[in-house]
Amino acid sequence: MPQHRMSTQNSLPPESLYRTHEALGQSEAFLDLQEKLSRVAPVDRPVLLLGERGTGKELAAARIHFLSGRWKGPYIALNCSALAPTLMESELFGHEKGAFTGADRRRTGRFETAHRGTLFLDEIGNMPLEVQEKTLRLVEYGSFERVGSSRSIEVDVRIVAATNSDLIQQTKEGYFKADLLDRLTFEVVFLPPLRERAEDIPLLANHFASRMAFEMERQDTPVFAPETMTLLENYPWPGNIRELKNVVERAVYRTDDTVIRKITFSPFEKFHMGGALPATLDAPVDPKDHPMDKLLKMPLQDAVRELKVRMLNHALSKARHNQRKAADTLGLTYHQFRGLYRSFKNDIR
Repeated sequence: MPQHRMSTQNSLPPESLYRTHEALGQSEAFLDLQEKLSRVAPVDRPVLLLGERGTGKELAAARIHFLSGRWKGPYIALNCSALAPTLMESELFGHEKGAFTGADRRRTGRFETAHRGTLFLDEIGNMPLEVQEKTLRLVEYGSFERVGSSRSIEVDVRIVAATNSDLIQQTKEGYFKADLLDRLTFEVVFLPPLRERAEDIPLLANHFASRMAFEMERQDTPVFAPETMTLLENYPWPGNIRELKNVVERAVYRTDDTVIRKITFSPFEKFHMGGALPATLDAPVDPKDHPMDKLLKMPLQDAVRELKVRMLNHALSKARHNQRKAADTLGLTYHQFRGLYRSFKNDIR
């Protein structure tokens, strides 16, 4: 998954970008994602990628570009959360000399640079409203004006956007233009979190360990002890692939042995930071964490909800987050399980 972000000035050839990232997996969720990306890639329409941080949204965008008819054209990326709102318009659309204080030369914007290629807009939910309006006009008419200019410039750009925000809620609250959301969502692709791809964790962990050992010029690649791999498989991974990579690389770096028996999920765990850090998971979820007598003291609706969440977490842990197996454990159909999972997804570990 993404290991580096592209330069703010240059783009890599799409083949190079694709090869410098890890797209590894064998789980049903991973394979389903790859199939969806492959299907939408040749269709020259905007795509919106939804996923938590660290799930590989930039890699997915690069795959769409590489498998599209635009693969020989430029692939340009911009993280909308990395710029001040006042700089966003100039960064995307460029500016003329003298357009504002400090504009001592003409600058070409990202849309112009991405002509006949793909522009990846990460964290698009952070785009200011005035920039959203100008982007909407570009999507509709294929043209724009640089800041400080009245001359129209035509461009041919495919937009792939990404966010981990609730854009539908943002449109209701007036923070995101509904018309722009409509234009950007020819297809919406959800990137599953790592906790829904537990079967991929050993493959990814061993790959990252091998890469780290090679970087350190070690003669051997350390392997994970079975109990250590179990910890990796049962951790909820709030930072997803990016977090897994950091944890594995840290474990390789810190051991001189050929077997990794100790891992540190948070490098801050000994400092506590006033208790602000979340607890890490070091063992499978156990339903005995909440004894029955505690449930009996709760209001009925609260107790039922708590029991459902506990049973979901336990079934997912037992099935290593394979949702079909978890559904079987609970005696539910897959569709029944998915409905229950969506109802309590914020409580699933």
